[in-house]
This record gives sequence, C-alpha cells and structure tokens, in this order.
Amino acid sequence: MSTARERRYAIDTNLYINGFRNAADRDALEGFVRAFAPFCFLPAVVAQELISGVRTKSEERALERHLINQYDRRGRLLSPSADSWLESGRVLRALVQSEGLELGRVSKAFGNDVLLAATCREHGVCLVTENERDFVRIRRHLKFDFVAPWPSPA
Repeated sequence: MSTARERRYAIDTNLYINGFRNAADRDALEGFVRAFAPFCFLPAVVAQELISGVRTKSEERALERHLINQYDRRGRLLSPSADSWLESGRVLRALVQSEGLELGRVSKAFGNDVLLAATCREHGVCLVTENERDFVRIRRHLKFDFVAPWPSPA
C-alpha cells in the first residue's frame, strides 16, 4: 500500500484561484506543494483555465514564470492525449443518457472538469479539489481518483 506522499497529485483550478486571492488558502496551497513537490503535476487544462482568468499581460507572464514554467521545466505539465479527449466525450454522452444532461447547456468549466478527470486518469494522478459534487458525478462514468484538500503526508 502506498503512502499519501507516494501518490501523484494535481491541484484543481479552484484551489489555485483561492490561493491567489486569500492568504490562508495561499498558505495551505504552498504547504501542500512544499510537502508533495516531487509528486505534484499541473494539468494543461488547469493551466488553460488559469491563463484565461488573468486580466493583464503582466499577470500572465507572472503566472507562466511562477507556476506553469516550473512544472513544464520538470516534465510535470500534463497534456490530455487524444484518448483523454475521446473519453471525455464518452463521459458527456453517458451523462446525457443517464441524467438528461443537455450538451448545449453544459458550461465550459464542466466540460473542462470532464477532460481534467480523463487526463488525471490517463496519467495516474489524483486530483485535489473542492469541487466534489461535479467530480462525484463524473466518477459515476469514469474511474479516477480525487480527494478533498489537503491530504496529509502520512
């Protein structure tokens, strides 16, 4: 049985945003990353969501310099493969069939969550997220790991 420290983790967008906006959340995020640094990965889907939310070019450069490039240099920026894209389509179709989900009304964020789940599964990464509701829903159709913030190193 592996310990929490031996698992590979990806942090969801909402936790980065909270960390950017709030000192207590920033401390929790930074503490987790310090404790799990060799086991942390950044999905390209999360990077895309973070970049889309910056307001200025200087914020974008800071985000790239302090976060995205750090993961990229270490080979820990995770891109979804064609298989993950296809699997995300299958999950959306299953949600249409089982829950009556209307594809025309699916938010970009929820579509990204499905792709994020497929990417995490593909790379064997456990997603750390506060968004339990959506990921429980997705996990009914795609087996992947996620946990609430913040798992302890023990």
